Amino acid sequence: MPADPPFGSLQERLRACIRDVPDFPRAGVAFKDITPVLVDARLFQDVVRALATAADGADVVVGIESRGFIFGAPLACLLGCGFVPFRKPGKLPYRTERVSYGLEYGTDALEAHVDAIRPGQRVLIVDDVLATGGTAAAAVELVQRLGGEALGTAFVVELGFLHGRPRLGSLPLHSLLTYE
Repeated sequence: MPADPPFGSLQERLRACIRDVPDFPRAGVAFKDITPVLVDARLFQDVVRALATAADGADVVVGIESRGFIFGAPLACLLGCGFVPFRKPGKLPYRTERVSYGLEYGTDALEAHVDAIRPGQRVLIVDDVLATGGTAAAAVELVQRLGGEALGTAFVVELGFLHGRPRLGSLPLHSLLTYE
């Protein structure tokens, strides 16, 4: 990865660019909005390059719906490997495998095409934010059900105060910016 420009480290640039949106999606939540990162072409490119440092040996990049697609697809292109979208139920047209998981306010699920990952493929799972870890843990389980090997996870932002990291066990986890 090229050196950061003189106006700050990648972490400093991300912290300056990511904005808090109070009371979204519900009262009491301060949403970390990554969309300003996408508008800054240099920062967006630097983020994708930095995520690539977690991808050593990956055959496939999985992007978790929906913001994981934004970072996962260009990362797969940069790495020269395949990209697999993990979607919410009912969004994929072919036969799917599904993993359901609990949320603090209910349940949700992720799906992938049954043939999206070949047995033995090494998979990097990418998303924008690691919060409580439930979605990421479900993605790891889905990779394993499809016969893949979860190589690790990579996130632009980690909300350390929500303690999502332990939900992923000993799986390597790479985050570019952590809020404690």
